[in-house]
Amino acid sequence: MSLSNKVLAVNNDLPIRSDHPVHSGKVRAVYWLTEADSARLIAENSYDVAADAPLAVMVISDRISAFECIWHGEGGINGVPGKGAALNAISNHWFDLFRQKALADSHILDIPHPFVWIVQKARPVMIEAICRQYITGSMWRSYAKGERNFCGIRIAEGLEKDQKLPELLITPSTKGVLTGIPGVPEQDDVNITRQNIWDNYLAFKFATQSDIDLYERLLKEGFNIISDELFKLDQIFVDTKFEFGYVTDANGNDKLIYMDEVGTPDSSRIWDGDEYTKGSVVEKSKEAFRQLLLTYFPDPGVLLDKNRMDERFSLAANNALPESVIMEVSETYRDIAEKIIGKPLTLSDNPKSEIIEILGANYGLIG
Repeated sequence: MSLSNKVLAVNNDLPIRSDHPVHSGKVRAVYWLTEADSARLIAENSYDVAADAPLAVMVISDRISAFECIWHGEGGINGVPGKGAALNAISNHWFDLFRQKALADSHILDIPHPFVWIVQKARPVMIEAICRQYITGSMWRSYAKGERNFCGIRIAEGLEKDQKLPELLITPSTKGVLTGIPGVPEQDDVNITRQNIWDNYLAFKFATQSDIDLYERLLKEGFNIISDELFKLDQIFVDTKFEFGYVTDANGNDKLIYMDEVGTPDSSRIWDGDEYTKGSVVEKSKEAFRQLLLTYFPDPGVLLDKNRMDERFSLAANNALPESVIMEVSETYRDIAEKIIGKPLTLSDNPKSEIIEILGANYGLIG
């Protein structure tokens, strides 16, 4: 079977029974189940959710996005082999560890296939919860220009690029466009302060102000658990993004949970520890792909200037990356996943047919 056939690039065309349009994101597709199928699966599998909770099948793909574009390779390779399985396996590992450590549950109820989650619908908190342990990336670029206040936190003078910060920083931003919040621009991905959140907790979809403290604890403790585990593997957890939401359990209790993905090479920066001690930064996450793109094209400004989005989309659509580049990215994802889960990654020659078979035979969701 050709390499292109092993890549799950299109994940929004599966015959999963639903009476809602498929939500197709940059990487995942979400199939909202019918009320009858949701209720049946809750009863059959004793999921700890409300009896009428909406459920969905979430299918990951091997697509890769960077600079808000989807990229592809030569020979019809419209994704990165092993990427989808790597992301899910890593998230599954961390979510399970969080449960073992009694932090909080996730939105995942079942894992039928390495590419598939059965999830419950959560009521998302409208915050991108970002934690930083090192000064790099956009934070460093702002710091180098003289900025010292980040999300209401004053940063010390004299820091150097890629240096470990004196303390773990929470630098949240908005999730989606929020309106009517004093001092917060009405646009996506705007940096906000803790005071912004505290003063307008209902606008950010927190149930209570005390849940702001809970979200920060879950963020910091979750970060530290991943950081400690990666340290054992001689890897450095640099920064990451978490997302949170509310769900209702079978007893009618509302609870704050982790959602989306956690600690993956897509949502985090991870550096090789041995190389860092030698004074070199070697990315073990999607940041390596971003840096590669910046050096691959003669005018990297297209990828950095949001006023040139039409050019950027055209660049991604009209330039197939060499297979060697795609496989280099594949190796990055697969290597870090296998380090984290401690075993070889489960890959598939034909993930789409496997998914259809499993969801039909074991869950009665096909047709």
